[in-house]
Amino acid sequence: PAAGMRLPAGCAAPYGSMAAPGAAAAGLVQYVVLRGDLARSWPLGAAVAQACHAALAAVHAHRQHPDTSAYLEQGGAMRTVVLEAPDEAALTSLAETLKQHSIDHQVWTEQPENVATCLALRPYPKDQVHQHLKKFKLLK
Repeated sequence: PAAGMRLPAGCAAPYGSMAAPGAAAAGLVQYVVLRGDLARSWPLGAAVAQACHAALAAVHAHRQHPDTSAYLEQGGAMRTVVLEAPDEAALTSLAETLKQHSIDHQVWTEQPENVATCLALRPYPKDQVHQHLKKFKLLK
């Protein structure tokens, strides 16, 4: 659990039996980029669900990649950074840039509206992908 949080009696911490992450896994991060316009106009739960869907889709699609496995083995030490794209055009442009640079990612498109809401990269070492994401601010 997070620092200062206590689990109910009889509950074990998730991933409690997993070994500590190795040095290689320590620098892994999963970036999630949510549309800020939706984050401010949709109910909070709906916006959070979009980010969850995108993150899970990216991990699932790239579940065989060694970085994804190492990231998941970190359990409670996994690092996720949630950024904000101003609108759908910015999200689509980012997706194209990532595709051009062969960076594995998934765009989540909400159905039946067929609206691109979020994208997530598979877990990467920060230094391999940060340059493509540095213009996006943390989601607030």
